[in-house]
Amino acid sequence: MNTIMRKSVLGIAGLAFAGGVFAGPATAHATPTTESTPTAVVAVQAEKPVVDKAKLIPHGVQGDQSRIDLNAEQTANVKAIIAATKKADMDERAAVISIGTALQESKLENLGHLGDRNDHDSQGLFQQRPTSGWGTVEQITDPEYSTLAFLKGLKQVDGWQDMPLTKAAQTVQVSAYPDHYAQWEQQAADLVAEHWNS
Repeated sequence: MNTIMRKSVLGIAGLAFAGGVFAGPATAHATPTTESTPTAVVAVQAEKPVVDKAKLIPHGVQGDQSRIDLNAEQTANVKAIIAATKKADMDERAAVISIGTALQESKLENLGHLGDRNDHDSQGLFQQRPTSGWGTVEQITDPEYSTLAFLKGLKQVDGWQDMPLTKAAQTVQVSAYPDHYAQWEQQAADLVAEHWNS
């Protein structure tokens, strides 16, 4: 029985050795070719970091919510507001307040002077007035400038981070309709969640 076992073990070892000899040198001494086989490159898209939605609406929405469909210009204005918010080194909550305010003031359209329908000389995304010191017409109709001007006002509001959107917006805007900002908080938060990391 030892002899049979010994022959089996030696036979297996011999096969392994022979396989190594035949496979090894053939691969080791292969002549390199100038042609190369193209390798497949797989692009993996990294997932965008998720925005903490609890941070976007820390107090929940107040009252009935409104929503509008946005066109390309309005979406570009959302992105401009977000970019300006980042430039001002402010967070996602500031962007929600800014976008909610612009939704109420202009439906995210960069409005020029509306003639008789105009509230005094209010213009731009935030309906800011040159005569109230917001800037020139050219400045307040520039989405980046008008957003930075709004955010500068927001920064001066003590505790704005902990306020409902409508109170923070009203403190900056001093609107005749202070409660109207609240209706846009959910859509503003959804837009920030969608575009903050895009």
